[in-house]
Amino acid sequence: MLFILVASSAFLVLIDKVSAERLGNAVTVPLTRRILTEEIIGTTSEGRKKMAYFGEVTVGTPPQKFVVVYDTGSGNLIVPGSECTGLACRMHEQFRESESDTVLPSICGMFNGRTSDRMKITFGTGHIHGRCLEDETCIGGLCTSAGFIAATQMSKHPFSHFKFDGIMGLGLSSLARSKDFSIMHQLSSQHTFKQPIFSVFLSEQEDETSEVTFGDVAKEHMASDLFWVPLTGVSGYWEVKIEDITLNGRRQGVCEDCRVAVDTGTSMLAGPPEIMSHLRSLLNVQTDCTNYYKLPKLGFIIGGRILHLNPSDYVSRTSWSCRVSLMNLNIPPPRGPLFIFGIPFLQRYYSVYDEPNNRVGFAVAHHKGQVPEVLVESDAASFEVTQAELDVESQADGSNNAVAASLAANVQLKPDVESQPDDSDNVYEVQSPFAEAEQLVQSKTGSGRGFLAAAAQLAE
Repeated sequence: MLFILVASSAFLVLIDKVSAERLGNAVTVPLTRRILTEEIIGTTSEGRKKMAYFGEVTVGTPPQKFVVVYDTGSGNLIVPGSECTGLACRMHEQFRESESDTVLPSICGMFNGRTSDRMKITFGTGHIHGRCLEDETCIGGLCTSAGFIAATQMSKHPFSHFKFDGIMGLGLSSLARSKDFSIMHQLSSQHTFKQPIFSVFLSEQEDETSEVTFGDVAKEHMASDLFWVPLTGVSGYWEVKIEDITLNGRRQGVCEDCRVAVDTGTSMLAGPPEIMSHLRSLLNVQTDCTNYYKLPKLGFIIGGRILHLNPSDYVSRTSWSCRVSLMNLNIPPPRGPLFIFGIPFLQRYYSVYDEPNNRVGFAVAHHKGQVPEVLVESDAASFEVTQAELDVESQADGSNNAVAASLAANVQLKPDVESQPDDSDNVYEVQSPFAEAEQLVQSKTGSGRGFLAAAAQLAE
């Protein structure tokens, strides 16, 4: 099912301040929320509202400000460059290389022994040509020298529809062009964080501030203890194992040993077509909404806990119709089958990302005026709160419910890349491994998966 982004949109500013708040050895970046209105091809539906969360970053000396999606499904910082003259670039802020005193050239990759400072990234619904540069990159006053991609060409579709300037990739460092392009790696190596982690709190309420915290956990956003889940080390993303799926706490046996990537840059929930079809049948959502208030809680067993979603999280409801908003995502082995947990999941659960120990942490999110979900163990006889000790200190052995995955496995099994020379420009080319999925899901900020999975193998 394809979606087209309608030009109209509502912009909700959740905060008055635009700078980040320093928390000792941590920094918190406030996010704004934008509601994007979509329409569905071939129908007269009122449309469905999708959300995206944006924050600020500055690049260069003096600093040039950009509004970016802080995206755990991408590895690099990508912003429009001054060389780009197309509509998609002119509609956004562009990095003015000539105005920065600290910018340096960088290497995108190598092909047949030749180095190249240019690259092409192909997505399911568009492409970007860009130059690899290095410059001072600041998040709320916390600065580091880091590599980034300055776009020299961006396809009109879908990038001209985006209201943000670019993407701040927060994926594993293996998703970045190199570790020098990983903002979290660079910040951790040049600054002393309280802990080498970052955490994400997303809210749909106007009286709350969504935020990304680098270097610590904001316990005030947690309504339960934090528990850790090891990364599977298969796709190269923040990917963990799903043990099974539940309805009202009961195992369904439809998804044993499935895997899911946690993605702050995706506005929906997606999964393997055959499992999604079976789930739609089990949920039996009536299109006229007559059974909406009787629908079950949809749960995913992760780390021995059931993480529940309410009907409002998995059903798209208009004034006169209801439909299951679980999208098909067809990713073949070995990277798939794979689920994507986007914004609806992350609004329910606070998430923490710890690459040194190859793990992701989850806790029930605390929202003002709301009764929080009860975090239950999958085999508990009754629905009791899980007592998981809150311990987010990074351990060398990956303790506290975390089993360290092999970093080498992440590197070897990360998404495939097509590297091709260009006789005129010597362009290093990257093919998005989710290209087919992007055309199908069309969920990144409501108009395609956009920058998800822009990964490349390290140059040999």
